[in-house]
Amino acid sequence: MALADQLHKGMVIRHEGELFTVLDHKLAQTGKQKATVHVKLCSLRSGHTGERTLDELGKIEEVPSEIREMQYLYRDGAERVFMDTETFEQYPLDEDVLGDSIPFLLEQESYRFLVVDQQVAAIQLPSIVVLEVVDTATVEHAGGATNVQKEAALASGLVIPVPLFVKNGDKVRVKADTREYLGKEH
Repeated sequence: MALADQLHKGMVIRHEGELFTVLDHKLAQTGKQKATVHVKLCSLRSGHTGERTLDELGKIEEVPSEIREMQYLYRDGAERVFMDTETFEQYPLDEDVLGDSIPFLLEQESYRFLVVDQQVAAIQLPSIVVLEVVDTATVEHAGGATNVQKEAALASGLVIPVPLFVKNGDKVRVKADTREYLGKEH
């Protein structure tokens, strides 16, 4: 059982049979009341976040976890195959594990994974991903408008709106959680 002073960000816990990552925790104490520990958790299965108090959680169990670097090799039907860069072991992962990160995956690129109980539990994408534009329309003249955008298909298959000056072959920065264009990579 993990006590409040043993909680830390990134810790993986098991509560009611489900795995959660501790995103944040804080101690709150007012007046004569006993101290309450507020814990912000993220479900590894669904990705949903929520806050609970340590009292609501009751008995919690810390689960050993580690971060491993894996290279994306290829797609095999509904699965994506990754290789551990240290052991060279291959892991076929389905869309449940990869979730919303699939449009950001590029073959031969390396990614960080959270491994719990010797099973790959979640991918950890960087907050900003650089992808190459492979298809976008050419623009003759914007007519003086400053915020006009066009669609661009990126190397990973993701399609996002970009400014008119972006052309094929450009590398663009994309915010992973919102899929928003952040600028050209120089």
